[in-house]
Amino acid sequence: MLNEGDRASVFSLSGLSPSGEEKDFSLGDFLNQGKIVILYFYPKDNTPGCTTEACDFRDNINRLTSKCIVVGVSPDSVGSHKKFKENHLLNFYLLSDSEKNVMKNYGAYGEKKMYGKTIEGVIRTTYAINPDGTILKIWRNVKARGHVDKIINDLNL
Repeated sequence: MLNEGDRASVFSLSGLSPSGEEKDFSLGDFLNQGKIVILYFYPKDNTPGCTTEACDFRDNINRLTSKCIVVGVSPDSVGSHKKFKENHLLNFYLLSDSEKNVMKNYGAYGEKKMYGKTIEGVIRTTYAINPDGTILKIWRNVKARGHVDKIINDLNL
């Protein structure tokens, strides 16, 4: 399990840029831009909670982009991300972790409670990663509504 102050696990995943370009992206690509990377893991494109969270990032992107890069990761395909991006005019990176390896490395996949049952799935988790690759802050078991305001407040952005 990664903790605040640890080095973030490196990764490379296929995905979409804010402009919709499809390619492979690595953590280094984001860190090299010299900004805090907001790496958020979510369960599924076009579902109510995930759409609420994504639209919250979309609507607040101008409050974040001077100091941060937003990167959303789910197990959905790049094709699914394209539809999600188009349906909701999303303006940040969306990456596909279909094998769930990155999510597991970040503690964002495992046992969780849903409707009173224990299941295995994506655990809504967000990381703020400094440009030097160290983890600045972790939010676990995130509530979709109001999460971006919490990030902005906690990081004094």
